[in-house]
Amino acid sequence: MLSSVVSVGAARSLASLSRRLCTDRPGSPGGAHRPPPETGVPLPDDEPPAAVWRPAKDPRGCSVLLFPGQGSQFAGMCRGLLKYPNVKEMFSAAHKILGYDLLTLCLQGPEEELAKTVHCQPAVFVTSLAAVERLNHENPQAVEMCVAAAGFSVGEFAALVFSGAMNFAEALYVVKVRAEAMQKASELVPGGMLSVIGRPQANYKYACVQAKEHCRSLGVEQPVCSVANYLFPDGRVFAGHQKALDFLQENSRRLHFVRTNPLPVSGAFHTELMESATEPLREVLRQVEVRRPEINVYSNVDGKRYMNESHVRRQLAKQLVSPVKWEQTLHEIYERTQGRKFPLTYEVGPGKQLGATLRKCNRKAFMTYAHVEVTADEDEDD
Repeated sequence: MLSSVVSVGAARSLASLSRRLCTDRPGSPGGAHRPPPETGVPLPDDEPPAAVWRPAKDPRGCSVLLFPGQGSQFAGMCRGLLKYPNVKEMFSAAHKILGYDLLTLCLQGPEEELAKTVHCQPAVFVTSLAAVERLNHENPQAVEMCVAAAGFSVGEFAALVFSGAMNFAEALYVVKVRAEAMQKASELVPGGMLSVIGRPQANYKYACVQAKEHCRSLGVEQPVCSVANYLFPDGRVFAGHQKALDFLQENSRRLHFVRTNPLPVSGAFHTELMESATEPLREVLRQVEVRRPEINVYSNVDGKRYMNESHVRRQLAKQLVSPVKWEQTLHEIYERTQGRKFPLTYEVGPGKQLGATLRKCNRKAFMTYAHVEVTADEDEDD
């Protein structure tokens, strides 16, 4: 059974903090500039004519926020964020919910502790929302004019908090349960993940079939090997039994892989080996409040917008055993008619990996991309 330092009820008692964060402040998604659903004003997913919902906006004045996932963390992140409103309060609430000092872990590491699934998922979640606080302080219009958000794996929870679909404290508690369940699943069946860049002629499904056949020849019963992340054209992450991943690396040239790189993670995330983690996540999602997102938020499972609260709960549980369709998500967000301008894009959180995938998927959209720094600026004193 998963240990919980605080209950969902205790997390709810911290909800007052969440209501003071940027996701509930005037000028932010979920804030006063958007009427609440009960006013009868239709939300974006109702797809009314633009004049009914609000005046049409110039895409160049709108923004998209992208939230990173596990693997983006590093010791020292958050050092540049503590001076911004609400950030210290967020980490104080996190300490109560998680039962340990997340801020010190983010600032000082050690790296091996920060990299553990149970630590890095909450760390990336809180750091990303802290980066939103910086963005809101330095460029409030970027937050106010945000029309869409997406997050990579655990980053999806930060996107949902930003959209007003979940409050900070309850979402962090869900992330805690999710991370513990994924860690436990990883210990039940050891596995890994392998990043691959392939040539145009690479056949990724056939590579998985061959890897599983190799595992069976070694006596592995019910071997698992599948694409866990679709990053960009010919950019994939495989996950599964370690022997399957070893086969892919050893036969990379024959399989038309240009580059392979094992990822420093403890399990085969986003595959059927995470099945045992889905029920704890479903259970905690049933206990917390989930609302309809007030801006478009895109699901990793299929790259489509979330439609309502039950859709959010269902897809978040399914995400654990489904590939992250990030490339497809970016196409959904940035698809537009010829000549139409692209929105400003901000990556909020540690690392710039999502910017790199955007550049490979859509160079024109990348031209208006910026990263919100989570460490101290070079000209600042620590």
